[in-house]
Amino acid sequence: MMSIAQHPRVPSSDGEAILNALPNPVLLIAPDGRIVDANMAAESFFEMSKQFLQREPLKQLIPFGSPLLTLIDQVRDSGAPVNEFRVDLGTPRIGRDRQVDLHVAPLTERPAHIVVMIQERTIADKMDRQLTHRSAARSVTALAAMLAHEIKNPLSGIRGAAQLLEQGATPDDRMLTRLICDEADRIVTLVDRMEVFGDERPIRRDPVNIHAVLDHVKRLAQSGFARNVRFTVDYDPSLPPVLGDRDQLVQIFLNLVKNAAEAVSDLGEEGEIQFTTAFRPGLRLSLPGKKTRVSLPLEFCVKDNGPGVAEDLLPNLFDPFVTTKQTGSGLGLALVAKIVGDHGGIVECESQPRKTNFRILLPMFDSGPVHRQGDDAAAAGMPSRSARHPA
Repeated sequence: MMSIAQHPRVPSSDGEAILNALPNPVLLIAPDGRIVDANMAAESFFEMSKQFLQREPLKQLIPFGSPLLTLIDQVRDSGAPVNEFRVDLGTPRIGRDRQVDLHVAPLTERPAHIVVMIQERTIADKMDRQLTHRSAARSVTALAAMLAHEIKNPLSGIRGAAQLLEQGATPDDRMLTRLICDEADRIVTLVDRMEVFGDERPIRRDPVNIHAVLDHVKRLAQSGFARNVRFTVDYDPSLPPVLGDRDQLVQIFLNLVKNAAEAVSDLGEEGEIQFTTAFRPGLRLSLPGKKTRVSLPLEFCVKDNGPGVAEDLLPNLFDPFVTTKQTGSGLGLALVAKIVGDHGGIVECESQPRKTNFRILLPMFDSGPVHRQGDDAAAAGMPSRSARHPA
């Protein structure tokens, strides 16, 4: 950025490196509204290289009538910095829901030039919602314990009585007793699924190669419910292991892939599911009752090009019994949220038509010297660098 790069105490290369190390997008706006400079986070936010950003006036990249333009004029006139919170900069190009906090300040070294820093609220807001999801899961825990005792035992008696009646029933009546047995079995199955939420035992944590987990889930899906869906992967093979339970991690991604496969089922050969992994340093989560903040640098995504999730469902998508499926129970994503929470991570969903992304952030395994999954990948004959390729 010009302000630091031209500062006599900071060499140009160091100033650029410092700004590129910031996780928040930073822009330098000229008096005519053009973007003079931008850091790497800004390139990622607007999904454009700095060269392309410098060709466009800022007003072409943000929604029409955005408060950001007014803030820039205000700062230019007053010479004083201002902050504005919860501003929507969403566009069809970068996503429609991009809630941000804006920090706008004059650049004293260059008259009429304005520095804009953008801080996305989505991560912070979704962390808050994640804590709500965990509370919801705990409420289901108590409900599951009650259901197991109060419903399953009477149901076994009802089913047994129906089987006795079936022995002397007419063919027409036998259809009714069969219906009683089938419905009793269905309720027991539902209760059994809910009992999973009552398992409060500490999970067994071991270093797990997440790419081996994702490849295993992909093989399961391709041999069954997603045999007609195209899979692609974009892995970072240098990721360190995840600290967690392998079987539960398989369950997480299997649930997400099942949802994605159902979402793209009407697209035929155009249906696509993508796995991505990445290292995101700097993201730390403050947990209730703990003084230290937990680092969640490992990002794993399951993406699909289906029709997307209804906007009114997104805030409560991981709550129990929230579903859009005709025969769904609404417990799959709630279970995902519980398992991810048990692993000390968070899960979130970003969705728009033809672009739905379930993102999981987890802590990494760290015991002495850093163990990189690239070593495991090399030993297994996997590619040694990140590559997107069809499965």
